[in-house]
Amino acid sequence: MLYPLIRKFFFALDAETAHGIGMNGVDFLNAAGFSCLLAKPVTPCPVAVMGLKFPNPVGLAAGLDKNGEHIDALARLGFGFIEIGTVTPRPQEGNPRPRLFRIPEAQGIINRMGFNNAGVDRLLENVRRAEFPKKGGILGVNIGKNATTPMDKAAEDYLLCLDKVYNDASYVAVNISSPNTQNLRELQKDAALDDLLTQLKRRQEVLAEKHGKYVPLALKVAPDLDDGQITAIADALRRHHFDAVIATNTTLSREGVENLPNGKEAGGLSGAPVFAKSTAVQKKLAAALAGELPIIGVGGIMGGADAAEKIRAGASLVQFYSGFIYRGPELVAEAAATLAEVMKRRQG
Repeated sequence: MLYPLIRKFFFALDAETAHGIGMNGVDFLNAAGFSCLLAKPVTPCPVAVMGLKFPNPVGLAAGLDKNGEHIDALARLGFGFIEIGTVTPRPQEGNPRPRLFRIPEAQGIINRMGFNNAGVDRLLENVRRAEFPKKGGILGVNIGKNATTPMDKAAEDYLLCLDKVYNDASYVAVNISSPNTQNLRELQKDAALDDLLTQLKRRQEVLAEKHGKYVPLALKVAPDLDDGQITAIADALRRHHFDAVIATNTTLSREGVENLPNGKEAGGLSGAPVFAKSTAVQKKLAAALAGELPIIGVGGIMGGADAAEKIRAGASLVQFYSGFIYRGPELVAEAAATLAEVMKRRQG
């Protein structure tokens, strides 16, 4: 019950300022041994996906902890896995502030952060200090390209990041779907996607041999895809034997928020307004993939029922970010308990 009170304070501040204060607060409570003030006990619900064993299927989406600075504190909130990033080869400031906007009336968030991060080397320093991965916690690392890297050189950025994070990641998420890096979504199109996936899979084989372990690759796609694009992406994922797909990133649509304060801000829209759109894309991907690779469902999960709907739509795991901002850590326990019931009924 603590979080609703804290949220009133945070929502009175600029969104990005509140984010920084909030993450430092989570760190403080963890260091003081008081994470229990925020988090409820989480129902165990072990699942095996991508060859990895997850204690529960509820994960934190990329974007909340871009530099991997808060891994241990976030892990104490009960997440079954944590995804950090998006990280780029070189540090970059991202887009000018303000660049993060709440739409409380619709439980939405618009961001145009632009992959602001301290670079892959700093992220790895933080990962190697964290206890969570050392104790077997599942840590995904989400990789992207620098804004100044030309699109015809984009694969080089992804390969460089993959090389660096491979040995420290449980899985690597390839982000080609952020709307906030110019032309990035062009990489979702036929020839560009085929070339990128080819290079990534080849490098994965080399790195698996070098490090003596196989680290899965997941592709993160946009919700703003038509049926033909969904089919083409599914075909490419199967053809290149990718390990998973994350569906979806934020949307460029403003349906449902266009007349609300901040609703016309540029950037990607997340939270409740993207739920139906992202779930529809996920469902179509699931049909096209026919079970050949798992789906991580993300987009608009604001409660346990939403998480269950993602699973029913074909996801094996779920993630959220905006729901965490609006609901706080109790959403982790609620989603995990709901999914434990869903999976128990399936098995029964």
